[in-house]
Amino acid sequence: MANQIKIAVIGVGRWGTHLLRNFLSHPQVSVVAVVDPHPERLAAVKQQFHLEENVVLTTQWQDLKQVLGLSSVIIATPASTHYALIKDSLQQGYHVLAEKPLTLNPVECRELCQLAEQQRLILMVDHTYLFHPAVERGQAVVKAGKLGDLRYGYATRSHLGPVRQDVDALWDLAIHDIAIFNNWLGQLPVKVQATGTVWLQLGVGKRVEEGELEEISPPLKKGLADLIWVTLTYPDGFQAYIHLCWLNADKQRRLGIVGSQGSLIFDEMSPSSPLTLLYGEFEQKGNQFIPVNQKQVTLELETGEPLQRVCDRFVTSILTHTPVAVSSGWVGTELVEILAALTQSLQENGKPIFLKK
Repeated sequence: MANQIKIAVIGVGRWGTHLLRNFLSHPQVSVVAVVDPHPERLAAVKQQFHLEENVVLTTQWQDLKQVLGLSSVIIATPASTHYALIKDSLQQGYHVLAEKPLTLNPVECRELCQLAEQQRLILMVDHTYLFHPAVERGQAVVKAGKLGDLRYGYATRSHLGPVRQDVDALWDLAIHDIAIFNNWLGQLPVKVQATGTVWLQLGVGKRVEEGELEEISPPLKKGLADLIWVTLTYPDGFQAYIHLCWLNADKQRRLGIVGSQGSLIFDEMSPSSPLTLLYGEFEQKGNQFIPVNQKQVTLELETGEPLQRVCDRFVTSILTHTPVAVSSGWVGTELVEILAALTQSLQENGKPIFLKK
C-alpha cells in the first residue's frame, strides 16, 4: 500500500523481536529494514517471519540512510546506545519509538525531547505497562475516588534472574512500578530514597555522569545491587514502597494502592484477573475497630496485547501528528530523572533526595 508508514527496527533481541512481530502485522506499516549487530539474529528473524527479499537486513544502522522513504525507526538496543541512535535518527528526520529507558542520563533525555520538538517529530518511549488494560482501568478507578482517601502504595517485582551485568536491579526493574504509580496518582514524586544489597556481582558497576561511564561504589559493598528497597514520596504526602530483587525464587509482579475504603491490586501472576478491587473499611465502636463493607470485585478488562497497543498508538501519533502524552519522551525523561535520583540515594546509603518540581 502506498500510504503505509515505512519503518525500520533496530535491535532484534528478545524484546525487539516482539516489536518486529507487531509491526509486521500492522496494516498501516511496512517494515523495510531490520538492523542488528549479530548476523545470526538477522538470519533467525528472516526465517521466523518469512521476511521478503526486499527487506534490508544489515549489521550497520548507518545503512538506513540509504533506505528510500523510511520515516520511522524502532530502537530496541541496550540503553547505553540509545542517545546516539535516537539523536541521529531525529536529525535524519525519523520518528522514534525507543525501548525504555529513554537514555541513562536525564540531561541527554531532555536534549532529545527538545530536538524532537524542533524537528516536529514523534519521540515515544515503550513504557508497555502504561498501555496495559489493567493499568488503564486502574487509573480510572483511582481517579473516580473509589478507594476513598489514598493512604499508601506498595509493589514487589521479584524473580530468579535474569541477572543483568550492565545495570543493577533498580535500573532493570523499578521503572515499571514507578511509571504505574505516577500514572495512577497523576503526580510525580518530590522525594525519593533507595537502599540496596549486593551478593552476586561484587566489584562490578557503572553509572552515567556527565555523559561518561564511571565506576561506582553502591552502599555496603561495591557492585551491582541485587536487592533494592525504594520509597517514593508524592506532593500530597502519599508514599509508595517498592521491593525489587532478581535473586528471589518467589516470582511476584504485584502492585497495590490502599485507601480509606479499600485497596486496588494489580497482580500479573493472578490466575483469574490481574486487577482486583478489595472493598473494606473500619467502623469504630468505642475503642474497637470493626471491619465493615468488605467485598472483592474482579474488574473486567479490555482484551489486547499491551505491546500491540503501544505499536498502534505510535502509528496513530505519526498519522495524526499528535504526541503520545501517556508515554512521550518527556514522560520517559521524568522516569529517568527519578531513577537517577534513586541511584544517588543508593550511593549515599539511603539519603533522601529531593526532586525539582
